[in-house]
This record gives sequence, structure tokens and C-alpha cells, in this order.
Amino acid sequence: MRNGILNIYKEKGYTSHDVVAKLRGIVKQRKIGHTGTLDPQAEGVLPVCLGMATRLCDFLTEQRKTYETILLLGKATDTQDLEGTTLSVQETGFLTEAHVRACVEGYVGDYEQLPPMYSALKVNGKKLYELARAGVEVERKRRKVKIHAIQIQKMALPRVQMEVCCSKGTYIRTLCHDIGESLGCGGCMESLLRTQVGRFWVKDSVRLAEIEELEKAGRLEEILLPVDQIFAELPAVAVEGKLQEMAYNGNPLPAEQIKSTLPLQFSLQQVRVYDSGRRFIGVFRYDVQRNLFVVEKMFLDRDNLM
Repeated sequence: MRNGILNIYKEKGYTSHDVVAKLRGIVKQRKIGHTGTLDPQAEGVLPVCLGMATRLCDFLTEQRKTYETILLLGKATDTQDLEGTTLSVQETGFLTEAHVRACVEGYVGDYEQLPPMYSALKVNGKKLYELARAGVEVERKRRKVKIHAIQIQKMALPRVQMEVCCSKGTYIRTLCHDIGESLGCGGCMESLLRTQVGRFWVKDSVRLAEIEELEKAGRLEEILLPVDQIFAELPAVAVEGKLQEMAYNGNPLPAEQIKSTLPLQFSLQQVRVYDSGRRFIGVFRYDVQRNLFVVEKMFLDRDNLM
């Protein structure tokens, strides 16, 4: 079984689930998971986890994300993008670049966003987009999201091209809709490209067709990021003998024996633990009250120990 992360370029027309399904067919492996939904018409970075790396899915979903999007002012749709039914078309001639810029930049920081009906969020076990397609609209709670930064790259009204760096759970099409509402003319998202998820960038991403070719050539490992590299900033510790068996079982490790292997400049917060064969066991966290390193996340593939 392959264990690691692929930085996939999700193309238009695919759902995130489509990417996982196609990848399962390519690598002949069931244990695969993606790290956050991208709408079918959106494209860009989609980290996909294989094998034991699926334990990283929630962690990677939490990472900061960056998008490039085009906001079209003067048009509102039921899906908040160009795929939906037009609800209104309004004049934008009264807008000035200074007014639009001030409004856009005013969204930097925390703000409460109302999830769109056309989304994969569930209410009472039903996905919102399923209800929306049936003509049913339900009450949704606003959710706090954070816009870390917005950079306007080009403005040719009624279009605004911008780069948005944001927290998880942010709907960029809803941001476009909200900006349009604030400007009094309506707005929707014309295009969306995700350029970054944590340490994964679009310039390094690979399309499914390329992955298929690499797999056929027996070269997929060339682009498969090992699980431990996600924690490369943490100090590494190798254990053997009794400590190795304790680590294999997820038992706490004596702090004094772990500390003795660490350079002085490292703090005692988290460490990467490896066995004597340099196989990554997992991340352990220092418990100051117990003076022990306790398991934070295990990534050992026990089948590889045989």
C-alpha cells in the first residue's frame, strides 16, 4: 500500500470525489482521501492522501488556503457563480475603483458568512445542494471565517480579479456575493483557482493524466510526498529496543531518554519518532506534568513491519 500525499491539480468538471475515484483506479488502492471540497467548476490544488496519510486529511483541511478569483459585479445568481440561474442584473456604472477597492479590502479579518444553499454542508442528514435542487431552502447558521488578506490584481469594472488568502470553511463565491451586496449592485464569482493549501502550491501540482503516466512508468514515488515531511520542522528522534516496542504500541515514552537525543535548541513540544530502521512511527507530544512524550498521531503501517 502506498503511503503519502499527492499534490493534484483538480481540473474543471471534476468533483473532489471524482478525483479520489479516478485515483483509486490508477493506483489500485482503496485507502485514499481528499483534503477539502472544491466545486466542479473550480480548479487548482487538491492534496490527496494515500494509505496511512489519510490520517492527515483533517489536519490538511485546517490549513490556510489561497485562491485567485474573478468577481463579476452587477449579476446575482442562485448558486453565487455563473453556473446558476440569474436572479438579478443591475447597473454598475455608478461604481468607482476607489469605492470597490475600499469595500473589498473591508472584508479582511473575521466575518460571519452564511453558507450557500448550493453547498455540500448537511442539514438533518441532507446535503444543502440536494435540497436546493428540489426547490427547498432551509435556515442556515452564519459561520465565522477569516480573510487573512485580499490583493486586488486587476480591476476592469464590472470585473475584479483578486487573490484571497483565507481560513478553512470560507466560500469564495459567497465572499463575491457579499461584496456585491455591500456595493448595492449584486455580484457573483466568475472563476476560481485554488493556488495554495498549506505547504502545497499550484506550481507543483500534477494532473491526473500525468499521475497515470507516472504510475505506468513505475515512477509515482517521485511525486509522492512522505507523511513525515508534513512535520519536517519538528526534531526527529530514533528509538530502538524497548523504546521502539513502546512507540509501536503508542505507549508514552520517558522524557529523559528522548531529551538526551535532542539538540539543546529544540523545545520540548513535539517530536517525530522513527524506529531503528528509520521508519516513521508518528508524532509524540511532551506532557510536562507527567514528564513523558505521549502519542499525538500514529502513522505506522504495521503491515510494513513484517
